[in-house]
Amino acid sequence: MDQTVTLYAYHNWANQRLLHHLKELPEPVWKQEVQSIFPTIEAVIRHVYQVDHVWLYTMEGRTFEEVVEAVSGMNEETKDWTLDEWISRHTALSSQILSFLEQQRDLHAISSYRHPHFGELRVSFAEIVQHIVNHGTYHRGNLTVMLRQLGCSGVSTDYIFYLYERNQTHTA
Repeated sequence: MDQTVTLYAYHNWANQRLLHHLKELPEPVWKQEVQSIFPTIEAVIRHVYQVDHVWLYTMEGRTFEEVVEAVSGMNEETKDWTLDEWISRHTALSSQILSFLEQQRDLHAISSYRHPHFGELRVSFAEIVQHIVNHGTYHRGNLTVMLRQLGCSGVSTDYIFYLYERNQTHTA
């Protein structure tokens, strides 16, 4: 498996692991306000979901304006989602992104993207996926801190544990 696809598969695994961990906790925890970078755990989950959409749409070749329009209603659209719905939607989005990546002939080919404030960005899909994964890792760390502030345990989403689990699946 291509390293870029492996990294994205890890991102999906880590998100799913965290979301399923939240299901084991008392219901109000993920909607409870906490003093942090985001007001609730749900707000962090929503942010990661939105940003993953931004980068999928960007890789698909949509313009900045088209991407903004596509994600502009997500806060309202997702405000009443249950945890089960978040799990389902994250699963569907991850499948879309993995499918997109697997259809590409060269994940290291350079593409150009235009942003009205930052200018032109020339990067590969592999570099965008690296950013998606780093962004998700950063916010899963935020979530762990938030869970601890709320008196709950976190769940390990380290890349090495993904590799161990994947290795056990392939050797079993």
